[in-house]
Amino acid sequence: MESWQASLQNAWQTMSGWEVIAVALAIAYLLLAMKESLWCWYAAFISTAIYIGLFWDASLLMESGLQIYYLGMAVFGWYQWRTRTDGEINATLQIHTWNWQRHLSVIALVIGLSLASGILLKNHTQAAWPFVDSFTTWGSVVTTYMVTRKVLENWLYWLVIDGISIILYWDRGLYLTALLFVAYLFICTFGFFQWRRQLNRQRQTELQRSMVLN
Repeated sequence: MESWQASLQNAWQTMSGWEVIAVALAIAYLLLAMKESLWCWYAAFISTAIYIGLFWDASLLMESGLQIYYLGMAVFGWYQWRTRTDGEINATLQIHTWNWQRHLSVIALVIGLSLASGILLKNHTQAAWPFVDSFTTWGSVVTTYMVTRKVLENWLYWLVIDGISIILYWDRGLYLTALLFVAYLFICTFGFFQWRRQLNRQRQTELQRSMVLN
């Protein structure tokens, strides 16, 4: 107990100003996304840009590369949230769900990619937890896309990914990051219920419009 408390205190003391800003903006991104605010993508873009430099300086090249993907998705998400697929400007992309067949396909894809990259990492690197690390990485890639398209179930995917990430970070002694992901679990839970309520309101509005037209 004293060991991890000391590590947590040391991690807090060694945090750079840039890391504090990146963490604050990452939390702001989730809170704003929960409210469907377009500003969430501005927070995500700046936070991710900072993390690219932080991970590069820490020689975490794969993590830095993943942040570049997140940077692109922040731009894509901003565009998707302010336009519809028909190209109409300033139209709101509505929250929606995927059917179970699509979810099964996505889950199978993530597991397949995780196994493939896990085998490569296990055989050619000294990576810790190669298969679990691969799963959280590929799961994050897919789930980030789901957020840009306002798929309700993205919050449930994040609960799984973040929950597993807590174990990974804790095992590696990254206690502060693990606690950050505990906070993410609470935000994602509230985010899911917030989006579900909004989806129900959308459906009621569409039903009322249908009744009026008929």
